[in-house]
Amino acid sequence: MANENGSLNSNPTMDTRGKTITCKAAVAYGPGEPFVVEEILVHPPQKLEVRIKILYTSICHTDLSAWRGENESQRAYPRIFGHEASGIVESVGEGVSEVEEGDVVVPIFHGECGECCYCKCEKSNMCERHGVNPMKKVMEDGTSRFSTVDGKPIFHFLNTSTFSEYTVVDSACVVNFHRSDHTLALKNLTLLSCGVSTGVGAAWNTANVQSASTVAIFGLGAVGLAVAEGARARGASKIIGVDINPDKFIKAQGMGVTDFINPKDGEKPVYERVREITDGGVDYSFECTGNLEVLRDAFSSAHAGWGLTVILGIHTSPRLLPIHPMELFDGRSITGSVFGGFKGKSQLPHFATQCGNGVVKLDHFITHELPIEEIDKAFDLLIAGKSLRFWLRSEGAFEQCARAKKENKWKCTRLCFPPSLKPPYICTNVKGELGTVHE
Repeated sequence: MANENGSLNSNPTMDTRGKTITCKAAVAYGPGEPFVVEEILVHPPQKLEVRIKILYTSICHTDLSAWRGENESQRAYPRIFGHEASGIVESVGEGVSEVEEGDVVVPIFHGECGECCYCKCEKSNMCERHGVNPMKKVMEDGTSRFSTVDGKPIFHFLNTSTFSEYTVVDSACVVNFHRSDHTLALKNLTLLSCGVSTGVGAAWNTANVQSASTVAIFGLGAVGLAVAEGARARGASKIIGVDINPDKFIKAQGMGVTDFINPKDGEKPVYERVREITDGGVDYSFECTGNLEVLRDAFSSAHAGWGLTVILGIHTSPRLLPIHPMELFDGRSITGSVFGGFKGKSQLPHFATQCGNGVVKLDHFITHELPIEEIDKAFDLLIAGKSLRFWLRSEGAFEQCARAKKENKWKCTRLCFPPSLKPPYICTNVKGELGTVHE
């Protein structure tokens, strides 16, 4: 990473507040084109904005869909994708009081301003100004905080843009995690910014899965398996996983899935096989693929009279729901879930505590760890169905302090930040776990 005057230094010790930072980012220049890992400019945060040093980020299928440009109306290039990450606050803009330099935070794509009618309503996790908006590509003032080294703007993505060593987000899209509130490794906090929260929350908040109930999950990616974790934690008696990749069943068993259906096996429709297993259908079905035919199967798998179908998949097609209105008179219902129904800023810290206490197991979700320079390989593995979640890291994210070198086991973030930061400094070990503090 180069500092502002152009000298290479992966962890500048100079005070960067109010200054433009030069750092690495994976930039997409067109739909499906290979990422270009290059130096970019990240400009200072403006009013009610936060600049974050990203330590870990991961890839979600939403990133894959957007990178491919599957929805033409949402295309905007060049762009920095990524919306699942954890990091540390580098600096804050005017009016920001909820976080300060050095805080461990998670950026979230679905914000919470705390002031609009949606944020004040207990029934919704929508936010009027900072909710998820795939069409949004700049900050509130209409400009970007990213640019190429020659000054051309680079667009933002889903309020976050985490495929960069630094990013700038609205303060409504930043969750502060106090170390005293949880025991999670810094890496695992990354999972809470999208996939795990979306899946577990869909089971807990949206569907409110009950003990001894039956569940069917269509699509056993990270979100689908997070639904399974949530259903398992709630005491579901039967959790049916549906996926065309049989290799996923082994992983799914460890997350609570009791039965597996491969749509390619057998002649009967999937919903008929689900009904046979559950004596009429499941209490809750979850669609996690973004495929309308799969959604139809999920809806038909729900039990008549009370079965609920929850949509989690991102549907880029302009086609409408494959359901006739009269079918709803059979007592089945259908709803969507965004970010698992969690109000990010106010509810994720408690969720982190629950995860730290073992209510939800996070370690199974991470299958690979790669440097940001290998982001194309990471996408290839995701496309091939060989991964759940990655940790993408910057090789210059950590630097040893004098104590770290002496003990020969600690890496710390001290030198990543301006010397004006006040101690104690948070250290992380080589596994990315928050560890001791030092003066």
